[in-house]
Amino acid sequence: MNRAAGGRPPDPRAALGQLGERLAARHLQERGIAILARRWRRRLGEIDLVADDRGTLVFVEVKTRSGEAFGRPADAVGARKQARLARLAECFLAEHGFHDRLCRFDVVEVDAADPGRARVRHIPDAFRPPAPR
Repeated sequence: MNRAAGGRPPDPRAALGQLGERLAARHLQERGIAILARRWRRRLGEIDLVADDRGTLVFVEVKTRSGEAFGRPADAVGARKQARLARLAECFLAEHGFHDRLCRFDVVEVDAADPGRARVRHIPDAFRPPAPR
């Protein structure tokens, strides 16, 4: 049995998520979208991909599933996740000095039921961040 760092068996969900992120990044790059950061992490959480689409800064949430038994992958990006992504995006913007850049939030769904023929669906401008309180 293969072991992950620390002697634990590998987590199949983590492997599925990493596969989805690789496929999503490739899909976006094939459409001329430049990947600026992968798995950008801060204490609050993680942004899967940060990209540049012809001058617009794009914060991408990748949702990978091995089937739709639990609904569409994008359905898992609810209001709480959207609010967290918006706060993380604010941190990214401040940290990198991108104060005047246009931004949007995309979701990329990856259906990896058959990993050799995974389907990727890009949903540009998938949601608007909630208004600050």
